[in-house]
Amino acid sequence: MLPVMRKLTLAALLLTTASVCALAQQVPAPASQPATVQKTWFVRLIPPRSTFLKDITDAEQKLMEQHFVYWKSEFEKGALLFGGPVLDPRGVYGVLVIRAADEPEATSIAAADPSVKAGLNRIEVAEIRVAFPPKTQ
Repeated sequence: MLPVMRKLTLAALLLTTASVCALAQQVPAPASQPATVQKTWFVRLIPPRSTFLKDITDAEQKLMEQHFVYWKSEFEKGALLFGGPVLDPRGVYGVLVIRAADEPEATSIAAADPSVKAGLNRIEVAEIRVAFPPKTQ
């Protein structure tokens, strides 16, 4: 009976820890709006080719400038926590971490990026639990 109790205690501890982590991810809404749970989402921005950084065209550069302006605005609104290019020698790609209530909202925010709307870049969206958020100064 003792091993069963240990397993139940461990299971309860794990569930409690998971609940605490989930609560830590919740961001309260402003008082003027109904409370919604904000989750954190990882967005991978996938360019059209692995050589994109080296051979970007003028038209693509203009779209990427619009992409930057869009995400700067989302950062200023608080939807974007952080992001930037990953300079992988096998091919550059973008990484963004955003806040949204659910996956459809996160996908909608990412899909509104002008470079995605124009069909230049693709996105992948997945929930992420940020254990070590960026420090504010």
